[in-house]
Amino acid sequence: MLGCGDVGLRFARAQAHRMRVIGVVRRAEAADAVRAAGAVPIRADLDDRRTLRRLAGLAPRVLHSAPPPGEGRDDPRTRRALAALHAARIWVYFSTTGVYGDCGGASFDETRAVAPRNDRAVRRVAAERRLRRRAATGAIRVTVLRVPGIYAAERLPIERLQRGTPALLDADDVHTNHIHADDLARIASVTMWRGRSQRTVHAVDDTTMKMGQYFDAVAKAFDLPRPPRLSRETLRAAVSPVLWSFMSESRRLDNRRLRRELRVRLRWPTVDTFLRAHGTSRGPGGAPSAGSPVL
Repeated sequence: MLGCGDVGLRFARAQAHRMRVIGVVRRAEAADAVRAAGAVPIRADLDDRRTLRRLAGLAPRVLHSAPPPGEGRDDPRTRRALAALHAARIWVYFSTTGVYGDCGGASFDETRAVAPRNDRAVRRVAAERRLRRRAATGAIRVTVLRVPGIYAAERLPIERLQRGTPALLDADDVHTNHIHADDLARIASVTMWRGRSQRTVHAVDDTTMKMGQYFDAVAKAFDLPRPPRLSRETLRAAVSPVLWSFMSESRRLDNRRLRRELRVRLRWPTVDTFLRAHGTSRGPGGAPSAGSPVL
């Protein structure tokens, strides 16, 4: 595992009894978390080529969910990973649905051309293309999973709702895509065995919601105030540029390839099914657990 965040640790907990899972980490505290998940930690840094020598010949399969650097338009981490793990033959890469840019709410499958609008997405496209070029030589089999907003019990926008951060008016609102963290971890595992080389798969569920509808659904499930709605121009002036970038792109991703090719059956096929099952749970002190605020 390159990238041992929340989804990586969920993957490890689910798979450690079936296979030997090795998590590449930079910090000691991250190593402890990997170990607690039943995996074997190894210290290395994708920004330091000297530390990557210990990865040579380490594993035949790689789950690459490490993000690109925070600046620039390339992803040198993926370049170094490919060089260090030259013996690995099967790669699963977590990209982002943001590579499509703003699609005006259109619904589409994986054949749509990428059109990234910000440097974060440009770096993901660079990583995808680097992996594809290596796969084109026959040296590896790579499947790209384009991942949307990830949610879970600990990854709901509770803090955002408690702060009263506004959302867009329905007429101006954007369509969003979702996947539960546990389902994404399972998709990654299935892809390691069933994924086709040079193939892109939308790792999204069946949810069809605008962003404001998602916030309203979470608010209703946890008895929180719904966010105020503002026009596009007013909201853009009220939120950070990074937050606005997420709120200004609208798209609906088709997931038939996920179901037909990978034959994945999602535990949580929609956000609503999850909220119906978990919306009455409470955190310490009787309040909803804030968790990590995500879109």
